[in-house]
Amino acid sequence: MRRSLLATIVFVSFGVSHLPAADELKPNENLVVEGVPPVPLSLLNDVRRYTDFRSAGLFDWHPTSREILIGTRFATTTQVHRVKAPGADRFQLTFFQEGVAGASFQPTKGEYFVFSRDVGGNERYQLYRFDLASGDVTLLTDGKSRNALGKWSPQGDRIAYTSTRRNGRDADLYMIDPMDPKTDKMLVELGAGWSVLDWSKDGSKVLTLEYVSINESYLWAIDAKTGEKFAVTPRDAKEKVSYHGGQFTSDGKAIWTRCDRGSEFSRLTRIELATKDHAVFSADIPWDVDSFEVSPDGSTVAFVTNEAGVGTMRLLDTTTGKQKPQPKLPAGSIGGVQWHPSGKDLAFQLASARHPSDVYSIEVATGKVERWTTSETGGLNTSKFSEPELVTWKSFDERSISGFLYRPASRFTGKRPVIVNIHGGPEGQFRPGYLGAANYYTETAGVALIYPNIRGSNGYGKTFLQLDNGFKREDSYKDIAALFDWIKAQPDLDADRIMVTGGSYGGHMTLAISTYYPERIRCAVDIVGMSNLRTFLENTEEYRRDLRRAEYGDEREPKMREFMEKTAPLNNVRKITKPLFVIQGLNDPRVPASEAEQIVAALKKQGTPAWYLLAKDEGHGFRKKPNVEFQAASTAAFVKRYLLGD
Repeated sequence: MRRSLLATIVFVSFGVSHLPAADELKPNENLVVEGVPPVPLSLLNDVRRYTDFRSAGLFDWHPTSREILIGTRFATTTQVHRVKAPGADRFQLTFFQEGVAGASFQPTKGEYFVFSRDVGGNERYQLYRFDLASGDVTLLTDGKSRNALGKWSPQGDRIAYTSTRRNGRDADLYMIDPMDPKTDKMLVELGAGWSVLDWSKDGSKVLTLEYVSINESYLWAIDAKTGEKFAVTPRDAKEKVSYHGGQFTSDGKAIWTRCDRGSEFSRLTRIELATKDHAVFSADIPWDVDSFEVSPDGSTVAFVTNEAGVGTMRLLDTTTGKQKPQPKLPAGSIGGVQWHPSGKDLAFQLASARHPSDVYSIEVATGKVERWTTSETGGLNTSKFSEPELVTWKSFDERSISGFLYRPASRFTGKRPVIVNIHGGPEGQFRPGYLGAANYYTETAGVALIYPNIRGSNGYGKTFLQLDNGFKREDSYKDIAALFDWIKAQPDLDADRIMVTGGSYGGHMTLAISTYYPERIRCAVDIVGMSNLRTFLENTEEYRRDLRRAEYGDEREPKMREFMEKTAPLNNVRKITKPLFVIQGLNDPRVPASEAEQIVAALKKQGTPAWYLLAKDEGHGFRKKPNVEFQAASTAAFVKRYLLGD
């Protein structure tokens, strides 16, 4: 089927080829569309106002100057920019057709930085050196395997990173001096799911994480010369513990991390290497510690707590073990926390419903907050954009499920149609932030948006996190059915006009809901979703397969295979009676394009209305601006036709 899809790029409506007129949106050369009727340019212009925003992500501080590297998009993809002061111009350094995923300054002089990027969304990231004096770019890795950006040694002469080049599956530990690519060598063979976290201050050890699943992971110290491994955390037969992140203390005798040992929530913890004793520093906070960063002198730990999806920045005095006064920050979701090497400033990125992600810093001694970037919002006044409202409902087992409701602009009266947007993961979590193109629905189309955090979502304790594993998969579908009941009880929401959508696992949920509860929805949009968990596990990239089996179950086991086949949307496609729009990237290494192709083929065979959009230069979701615009406009056309009845 893929050959037939790639053979031609045309609009197809009711089985008849249609060449776009001057006033119709034309797909670019990388897009393949089937079953999509002509999209008027006027609709693109309406939607484009909401896609023409920028955001800024923090990449790194310069080691000696008070300046930063950020990732932002001025053309079609995210590139590296340099910002030399709060509010200063964003000076673009890289100019590639493909986006840059991350960048890190050489940590002693900062005369160059190392960055990573892939091709067409295939996630086979390569490392490159960018020399600031000349602008020259040098490839450091093999150009084929998947390579993580890694961590610099304290001396700045080596990067420890993981690569799959040995067999395409296992993430082995490599060392390289970026100034001499010939020094690149494997230090020790590891396995799938390993990553580099930190170096000891004397450069003798590398701290690594062995990730088994969202509920189970382990910390290891590796000798930087011999590759010998030392277990930092035990394998407890009675309790599976999840460790996330890790930094050595200045003296190398302990490690800061966050873990859920003996708790429902991930807590800020210090582990003494000699005794393996765990000291907990956030036991009084009934929420997950989302991230943390230890100051260069070790005196302060900045950490972010995830409080019902909202980020709170906290500072811990490591001498007293007590929290310092909380910095006063704008409300929003916080990420990317990094100390400047001087220890005077703490940078982070923050997003809210009314502004995209931007970079800020705190002068810790005074509490002064400075904004480094102010991202554009396409000329829109976002001050009145819908703010998220936390809502809860009871599911089939009386468990409380929550989500965030974005109501449409106040000028829209009467019962409003609803789009239910389900996050991926499945162990993800919807965090309130800037909705981008989705603001079109609340501000222009008069549609309410609900983002549920169903069972299996992160942030609500490890028991909740495991409630959808394996044979419990259908219970998460029932959480959405319960949400439909809640919508029906709301006087301002229209339960007869509901669309369900989601990306990745959210796309799988979209397909599942379309088979389990077709009578309760008007239509659905599946974005890079799995149509059969069995075929997905067999075809996803090998380095991911065992990690995903820990969540979904092992398709090689007869009973689990039978369950997957029984519940697969593909095998229940006859129950999909409402229109479906399927969106997919050809190079997706996580959910291969075959998952989309097989559900589209089955829908066509039985005559269910099906739109299909395939991007040949994208992977797990669209990132390039022209593709994003076409996706947004065609989705809006789908919503207008099938949800709004226009």
